[in-house]
Amino acid sequence: MYYISYTDQSCIINTIELNIVSKIDHLHKAFESRVRLGIMSILMVSDWVDYKSLKEQLNLTDGNLASHINGLEKIDFIVINKGFIGKKTMTTYKITELGKQTFKQHINALEKLIKGL
Repeated sequence: MYYISYTDQSCIINTIELNIVSKIDHLHKAFESRVRLGIMSILMVSDWVDYKSLKEQLNLTDGNLASHINGLEKIDFIVINKGFIGKKTMTTYKITELGKQTFKQHINALEKLIKGL
C-alpha cells in the first residue's frame, strides 16, 4: 500500500515508489520468463522459425521449449505451422500481430522503467 505523507522526505520516496509501480503495471506477465523473452525476440526479427533452430539458439530441452510455445500460442502471441519436408515433420513458428504489439509494449515499458530509475 502506498500513500503520500506530508513530510517532504517521505513524500518524495512514496512518489518514487508510486512511479515505479505504475511502470511495472505496463509489463506483460506472459514475458516474465527469460525463455519467453528469448522466443519472442527471435520471432520479432524472423518470418518463420523452425523448432530445432529455436531449441538450439535458446539452449532448451524439448519439454521446456514446448511448454513455453504452448503458453504463447494459447494467448494468440504466436502461430504454429506443422508440415512435412519429404517424410520428416517440420514445425515452424511465427509471431502474430497481437504478439508483436504486446511484445513492443512490454519492451517499451522495460526501457521506461530502466530510464526512470
